[in-house]
Amino acid sequence: MLSRDHSQNVPAGSERSYRVAVLTLSDKGAQGIRDDESGRLLQEMVRDLPGEVIFYKLLPDEAVLIEALLCELSDRGDVDVILTTGGTGVSLRDVTPDATLRVIDREVPGMAEAMRAASLKKTSRAMISRAVCGIRKQTLIINLPGSPRGARENLTVLLPALPHAIDKIRGDQRDCAST
Repeated sequence: MLSRDHSQNVPAGSERSYRVAVLTLSDKGAQGIRDDESGRLLQEMVRDLPGEVIFYKLLPDEAVLIEALLCELSDRGDVDVILTTGGTGVSLRDVTPDATLRVIDREVPGMAEAMRAASLKKTSRAMISRAVCGIRKQTLIINLPGSPRGARENLTVLLPALPHAIDKIRGDQRDCAST
C-alpha cells in the first residue's frame, strides 16, 4: 500500500482531495427493508470537501461489527475521514456512539456540539442526539444522524472545518492563527 503524506504543504491554488469512508448503520437497511438515502447523500456531499469516497458499507446496528470496521478502516492509514450515518439516538439499537467511543483515541467534542447546536435551531429533538466525533490514529470519525435531512444539516455544519482538522490530524505543522 502506498503511504500518502498529507503533512506536506500544498502549493497555493491547488486543492487536496480527502479520502472518505461512508458507513450506514441500519438494521432495516441491512435487511433490504429501507433504502439507504443517507449513505448516498453523504457520498454526494463529500465532493464539497473536496473528497472521494474510497469505501462504503451498509451494516446492521451491531456494536461489534461497527467497532471492527471502524478499527479496520482507521488502521489502514489511507482513510482521512469516516462518516457514519445512523444509530445516534436513544433507542436500545442505537449503538453507534458507544462503538465509536470504544475505538477512538481522542474525542473532538466541539464538532458534535456544533452539530447539536445547529440542529437545535431547527428541532428540539436534536438534544437527544448522542453523536460522537473523534480520532483514531490519523482518521477522523464523525457520527451523523440516520435521516437524510439530519445527515445533510449536520455534515453541512462541519464541512468548512474538515480540511483544517484533517490536515492537523495528519501532521500539518503550520500555525493555525490567521495572518
